[in-house]
Amino acid sequence: MEITIDIDALRNDLINYFGSAMQYNKVAMMDLIKVEQASDNEVVNIALKNGFNLYDYEIKGKRR
Repeated sequence: MEITIDIDALRNDLINYFGSAMQYNKVAMMDLIKVEQASDNEVVNIALKNGFNLYDYEIKGKRR
């Protein structure tokens, strides 16, 4: 089963996530740049690798 994800909200949260991490880990800037330039599929993969729950970004009523 597939869900429809609000990619813009997910991308923004990833940007905030890595942006916040930059004050403790300068390498997070590279991750931030990757998120900003990533395709939609890449954003999903980055989110999964970092423990984000995609169901939090589901557009309700739009299951495929």
